[in-house]
Amino acid sequence: MPYLLALLLAISLYSGASSASVPTSCDNNTDCIEVGRWDLGFTLGYGNKSNPLKDYKDIPLYVVPTIAYYGERWFFDNGNIGYTLAEGENYTLNLVTTFSNDSAFFYRWDPSNIFLLSGSGNQRAISPMVSTLGTRVAPEPVIGELENRNFTYLGGAEAFIYTRFGIVHASVAHDILNVHDGLESKLKWFYNIPLDKWNFEFAAVLDWKSEEVVDYYYGVRPSESLFWNQEYQAESALNQSIEFTGQYVLTKNWNLLLVARYTDIADEIVDSPLVDKDYTTTYFVGAAYRF
Repeated sequence: MPYLLALLLAISLYSGASSASVPTSCDNNTDCIEVGRWDLGFTLGYGNKSNPLKDYKDIPLYVVPTIAYYGERWFFDNGNIGYTLAEGENYTLNLVTTFSNDSAFFYRWDPSNIFLLSGSGNQRAISPMVSTLGTRVAPEPVIGELENRNFTYLGGAEAFIYTRFGIVHASVAHDILNVHDGLESKLKWFYNIPLDKWNFEFAAVLDWKSEEVVDYYYGVRPSESLFWNQEYQAESALNQSIEFTGQYVLTKNWNLLLVARYTDIADEIVDSPLVDKDYTTTYFVGAAYRF
């Protein structure tokens, strides 16, 4: 994972100098959406999204809906709204809105847990630490019931660069609901391999969050713990992820689906007393139906 940043930067620089073209066909592309028509569907199956927060439960996944529409310029994709500013043979530039994803660890029905394919924990006190030798030591200050960490909507711009070596997606977005007034930026490289009725997608992602984002979700409020409010000082953070999606076409309307993600959480977030894992994983196995 420490080498993911260098890998993505090298790919993006190399791809910018490569000649390629935007795919002109939807053959065997289960993610292709016809312009001017609604794309509606759902996926039934089983999955799990691990929760790195202390005393918060993992998030089970059973049903994943799909709602999308792409016009000539405007588009709606699983709750996100966008407008295409410019497009060419090798690129697309959009204005776009998107969900925050950190609030998903605090609330089971957060949109990021519902629209997985584009966690509610019990708000209990954090348990004091006990020595592994069996002798009780002075416990860390307990964190009381947490205040709300609200969902927010981000607005910004994104660019896609299409190359023979995959697609590079870069985006930057700001909190438009004034929840935390933070900034997020993402750099993603993904590559599709279609094989007869199969389609495999591999991806590597860098996800940067400003200090305001990290402090709002992972910082400690004075009402929760005066000690940890002063002890933990939030900083901007860079998460790193790898993703795999596999699909098999059963019929015109049905596909089998497998999704797996692993995210290495930045040290600046792991240092928070609310967090007890330095990674999170997501997997989902099921059958997808598109109307």
